[in-house]
Amino acid sequence: MAFKKRLEEKILDVDARMQGTMSFKDPVNLRINGKFEGSLDVKGNLTIGPSATVSADITGDNIIVAGRVKGRITAKERLTLLPTAIVEGDIYPAKLNVAEGAVLEGHCLMLHDFMNAEELARYLEVDLNSIMEWANSGKVPALKEGTDWKFERKAVDSWIAAGKVEK
Repeated sequence: MAFKKRLEEKILDVDARMQGTMSFKDPVNLRINGKFEGSLDVKGNLTIGPSATVSADITGDNIIVAGRVKGRITAKERLTLLPTAIVEGDIYPAKLNVAEGAVLEGHCLMLHDFMNAEELARYLEVDLNSIMEWANSGKVPALKEGTDWKFERKAVDSWIAAGKVEK
């Protein structure tokens, strides 16, 4: 009988009023039940509980919203808006699940496996000239098709995780 080695889950349940920047390089299961203002960068799973009020730019792998969020949300794998969710801001999910009753006031732009230079500039929140400079010098993982550059999202995410990005 084969046994699968299970990685220990890192769970953080926040039921408080917090302000600042929270960034996780290792996968976690983060649940916010209180108030949070600032920015969130989460590897793994992020759940915004039904009683939570979050005013932040959020980047994460799997994000579930049941409470109120004001700000930009980038979900690299999946964004789920539950019936009690109220989101004010633009969302950038790879996959999107919206339950009946959820409210979204903003724009939705789906993340694709490949991005052009303009999409990558928005994704990384840097100017287009930096993207072109990085692509032409080979600093960012890219594919050239004719005169246009294409960027695979997973390769760019790995490049960022390795700390090779210089803003």
